[in-house]
Amino acid sequence: MPNPILPLWEYIPDGEPRVFGDRVYLYGSHDQPAGQSFCDHVLKVWSASVHDLNNWQCHGDSFRTRAGERPADTYWTDTQLFAPDVVQGKDGKYYLYAYIVGSKGAIGVSDKPEGPFKLHSQYLYKDGEKVGDDGIFNDAGVLVDDDGKVYVYYGFTESNMNELDGTDMCTVVPGSYMCPVIDDTENAPWDERFFEASSPRKINGTYYLIYSPRHCSRLAYATSDSPRGPFKYRGYIVDNGVDYPGGNNHGSLACINGQWYVFYHRMTNNTIMSRRACVEKINILPDGTIPPVEMTSLGFEDSLNPYKITPADIACVLKGKCFIAEKDAFERVVTRITSGCVIGYKYFDFGEDYTGDRLTLSLSVRGMGTTCRVRVMLDDDQNGEEIGVCEIGTHDGVYQTKVRNVTGRHAVYFVCEHTVEGWMADYFTDKPLFELKAFTFMK
Repeated sequence: MPNPILPLWEYIPDGEPRVFGDRVYLYGSHDQPAGQSFCDHVLKVWSASVHDLNNWQCHGDSFRTRAGERPADTYWTDTQLFAPDVVQGKDGKYYLYAYIVGSKGAIGVSDKPEGPFKLHSQYLYKDGEKVGDDGIFNDAGVLVDDDGKVYVYYGFTESNMNELDGTDMCTVVPGSYMCPVIDDTENAPWDERFFEASSPRKINGTYYLIYSPRHCSRLAYATSDSPRGPFKYRGYIVDNGVDYPGGNNHGSLACINGQWYVFYHRMTNNTIMSRRACVEKINILPDGTIPPVEMTSLGFEDSLNPYKITPADIACVLKGKCFIAEKDAFERVVTRITSGCVIGYKYFDFGEDYTGDRLTLSLSVRGMGTTCRVRVMLDDDQNGEEIGVCEIGTHDGVYQTKVRNVTGRHAVYFVCEHTVEGWMADYFTDKPLFELKAFTFMK
């Protein structure tokens, strides 16, 4: 399954991946396609078999703050739900920790990892007991350690931690508060310091805290020998704003069939909302560091097949003014393509066995009443190899061109240009050229 990994019509940001049994579950916020604010009032759960990551199943609404087809799960607030996490308690039940905007957070419980979750409790602590974040527990991430102790990490602009009583999963252990739990004041650049989106993991005996830094399009991480910290900044893992219309980022790590992945989100619809779930393969080195990974179109795939139809919306490079937009439940296009825009896809495996002279590239487009051309580049949009040029006309349709025979694994870039020359050229600089729906290479 390439990026984004869920169906076209689903917007799940702030993804928290958890593997329970033989399935991987993705818990996250829920955006709207034309949303004018982050998230809405329901949480949804998606899952896939660890043996088939190409088929994700929606389990419906798992928790809600406003009544719909079933009653609301919170009695003290009806504001938006953000960034949940789910862990399994020692009683075998599954506990959901939900951040509610401007309100005390909620803890839900279910007998099943997919929910639905019923209200279990708010966070419980005696008057005067020290907790951070005004008791809201912003973007809470939870760690159940090997000894059964439970830790909740949370906060906005400051990193907080409390231990929870593992017998009820909601009572704050007296005297457990720590802040800051991430010691990033000396060894982290200012824009890599903690902002929000705490997500803990224990990997090979080391405690990791994944978070969104002030450079908010990134996911950074810090490590410690203790769940109480202090956690030391180590670097960043992925940046959703490199050659792409970026925004905030929020996600975490999961090991599936021995391979580690980072789950994160990307923006669509020319907004910092309407965020969609994505994933990249990562490596955790023997010293515990995680080398940064680039944003790709691959998702769970090793390579894309250029001889299948590639939908435009899995682009991982969008330079210029172009962006991905929802047309309907069946179609996403790259739109507002003007001269100089670059649309890129990483990576295709063209194989090694083709002996023909040329390939045919077919672009399915929606015309915008002007003519233009698309330069087809391999591996780099500026300094890569140009393998062909496709002329685009004024109307909707499929436009084709012959390109050089290609073998091996490559990124493919479409560099879009108007064809007007002379004194009128500047007039067409910002004119929309076409919308890209899909493309394929043919032998």
